[in-house]
Amino acid sequence: MLLRSLKSSLIILLLLSAFSLYGQQKDTIRIKSQVNPVAELREQFEETFNDPNFSNANWGVMIKSLRTGEILYKKNADKLFMPASDQKLFTTSAALLLLGEKFTYETNLFLNGEIRNGKVVGDLVVKGTGDPTISSKFIYGGSLKVFEDWADSLKAKGVTEILGNIIGDNSAFDSESLGKGWESDNEQFWFSAESSALSINDNCVKVTIKPSAVDEPAIIICDPETNYVKIENKIITVPQNEEESYSFTRLHGTNDIILTGKIRKNSKAASEFISVSDASKYFLTVFKEVLERKGFKIAGNILTVKEMPLKVPEEDMVLLYSHKSASLKDILRETNKNSNNFFAEQLIKTIGYKSYNLGSVENGLRACRDLFNDMGVNLDNMLMVDGSGLSRLNLLTPRHIINLLSYMHKTEAFDLFYNSLPIAGVDGSLSARMRRTGAENNVHGKPGYNNSVSALSGYVKTHDGEPVAFCMIVNNYLVPSALATYIQDLVCIRLANFSRN
Repeated sequence: MLLRSLKSSLIILLLLSAFSLYGQQKDTIRIKSQVNPVAELREQFEETFNDPNFSNANWGVMIKSLRTGEILYKKNADKLFMPASDQKLFTTSAALLLLGEKFTYETNLFLNGEIRNGKVVGDLVVKGTGDPTISSKFIYGGSLKVFEDWADSLKAKGVTEILGNIIGDNSAFDSESLGKGWESDNEQFWFSAESSALSINDNCVKVTIKPSAVDEPAIIICDPETNYVKIENKIITVPQNEEESYSFTRLHGTNDIILTGKIRKNSKAASEFISVSDASKYFLTVFKEVLERKGFKIAGNILTVKEMPLKVPEEDMVLLYSHKSASLKDILRETNKNSNNFFAEQLIKTIGYKSYNLGSVENGLRACRDLFNDMGVNLDNMLMVDGSGLSRLNLLTPRHIINLLSYMHKTEAFDLFYNSLPIAGVDGSLSARMRRTGAENNVHGKPGYNNSVSALSGYVKTHDGEPVAFCMIVNNYLVPSALATYIQDLVCIRLANFSRN
């Protein structure tokens, strides 16, 4: 009897313990279910963007779900920031929607005169509209292939001599070849190349430096081979055990390039891309040199229509040859994936030219006003002075960028825009970032860099496949830029791994 009573008591105790444990588990489940994943995400991001390394800098951030419209996180979202190359998002989206994905440039060769007895009695006129793709990046056989084709077409007509001038019609664009607020110290570098209605090789020359014999000047190769630039070579070849260092300078307003320094005897060849001054004249000079190498005699000079007192109407000339550019799809990819400033400047001016018959930044932005208003971007509440973001005078907010990204996500042109952006860990200016993480081959974004400016804006899909638009800009920091990109990458990886469940 006692044993049975003890057993009953033990069973009751065990049942009570089980119910008590079950109740505790239910409370734990209830507490966990009350945790809001978005609130947790916000707490993490708040801690991330309050990193003490940036205590004297300014972060502007906005992250938005494109499925629900919910703002997942924001910080200084309506404050103005220098965007650096994130400004290209505005230029390329406007080019896509205003010019159309089937848009191409035309560069035409005209005869102003007649062909008589193997001679051009009159002038050759080249009319440009801003094509940025006459370069080895886009033309099989190199940029000179276009000029060689033109020369061959003249030969096929029996022409061997040109009695007149080589004239460039560059009137499609204005004379402001450099952006407003661009730093003069950068004028010689490829990322600060001039814009022009007539352009070749991104308006740069490629200078290749090779070692020669010890104590002898280095070997210098200029591509294209042209007399338009004058190179003074002060680079000396030194023994392998000596320190190697060399640099270049292009004197302001000239095409005089000075190379200085040392190159080791067994070093590999190195190349520098150096911008030129007066890009239209560069285009025409190289064209004339190709004609001369093909055996043509040219009696006249190189001129642009802006130097002539009277412009010849296009309908009064004979079209000899027309060159069409690469597709807008390829132009946008080059602009965004490689953050090509020159291409961005050509695009914003092209929008102005197509809308108001004169390619200028002002006309380009004027043509974009209605489109940007539809995006929720009021040009009166921001400052855009170029198409590339190179100028430090540009000011916009993270909300402006998120509104643009949200708008583009709803358009039929979204896939083309989305695929023009660098892909994390895969290509373009994000090829080395976020590798071997959930953000790799997921984040499509546009990085931006300038002195004390680092930005990253674009799209990411969460662990659940939820599309998210993000914008992160930091200004006025003094720490290495790698710390800023680390935080941006960390946020993208967190978003890629985020789940509401």
